[in-house]
Amino acid sequence: MNVTHSYLYSIFWPRFRRNRLALLGGGVVLALFCISLLAPLISPYDPSAINAWKVLSPPSWQHWFGTDELGRDVLSRVLYGARVSLKVGFVAVGIAVSIGTVVGLVSGYYSGVVDAALMRAVDIMLCFPAFFLILAIITFLEPSIWYIMMVIGLTGWMGVARLVRAETLSIREMDYILAARCIGCSNSRIIFRHILPNAVSPVLVSATLGIAGAILTESALSFLGIGVQPPTPSWGNILTSGKDYIEFAWWLSLFPGLAILVTVLAYNLLGEGIRDALDPRVKR
Repeated sequence: MNVTHSYLYSIFWPRFRRNRLALLGGGVVLALFCISLLAPLISPYDPSAINAWKVLSPPSWQHWFGTDELGRDVLSRVLYGARVSLKVGFVAVGIAVSIGTVVGLVSGYYSGVVDAALMRAVDIMLCFPAFFLILAIITFLEPSIWYIMMVIGLTGWMGVARLVRAETLSIREMDYILAARCIGCSNSRIIFRHILPNAVSPVLVSATLGIAGAILTESALSFLGIGVQPPTPSWGNILTSGKDYIEFAWWLSLFPGLAILVTVLAYNLLGEGIRDALDPRVKR
């Protein structure tokens, strides 16, 4: 019953590739990943280099995305900003998925008092608006990309926990789990060797969609000035500098805004495509 390579190639991939929007989203995500890795090689200028002679220059052949109020090349800053945003997205979601998966597995497998206690903790966490909770925590911490990743991850695991718990409650009643108990498998082996591989589908979808949410959250925090701090380029803090000059330097807001839009849309399309490909009820 475990997820195998044969399943991925015979069922998942044929269903996924028929979804053109999902393929488009996956292609954009792959391109963004390559851009973030190759940013030092493909950036035309140093993103922190100040040029007083090129202050607020509009897009041109020398500076495709124009320059900012300090004469820095906006294209280079957007390319380097992709590294920050994707790093925050992957690390924050990795933390959230790890915590949520463990909580969901333990809660669903043991049920009873353990399940009740863990789910009440989830309900309490869900009572707080996530973004305002993040704002409150970040306010008491020194602005740092590492704090941002940790806080986003530590406040975003509840949805994953509920999804994994629901899958675990269903899987633990299946015959092969009963057979594993009969031959003397330990609870930890049953949970991580037999239940987890078969509960991974909703986790994968949630993680993909969660990256988009984490990127939006980081951009919002940086836009408010409590996220990634200058001179480190982030799409959010590029937008912050652009809002003061939006009437005559539109490029400062347009290009980082488009980067956020395209990235979030690509991850959402990819996540929806993965969900449809893994859902046997969806006919294609």
